[in-house]
Amino acid sequence: MYQNLDLFQTADAMARHAGSRQAVIAANIANADTPGYQARSIASFSESYRSDAAAALRATRPGHRQSDAHAASVGAQTTEEEPSPNGNSVSLEMEMLNAVEIQREHSRALAIYKHALGVIRTSLGR
Repeated sequence: MYQNLDLFQTADAMARHAGSRQAVIAANIANADTPGYQARSIASFSESYRSDAAAALRATRPGHRQSDAHAASVGAQTTEEEPSPNGNSVSLEMEMLNAVEIQREHSRALAIYKHALGVIRTSLGR
């Protein structure tokens, strides 16, 4: 029944993704007063997962090339916010809202992990 524990791998990927997004948000907030700084963001896990599934191309040999959709979804990208007079595009209000969303994604990943672990413990009789 539990030979393939993809659920744990997915929960781990969700938590790591939330951590990466939180680091980008922290950098944006830290540079809120830096002239010319462009706010960056990483797509949510569900959007990244959809784009990875849609790409469906895997590099099985070193000579293979990855799709452009997959390459674009991996890194942080600049946002399309309107810049302030000094050229900075960080909106502290939006960054705080994004931080709350990311915290919810991380909590969701931990809840999935804990629930799956509880199911396994119950099935083992502990």
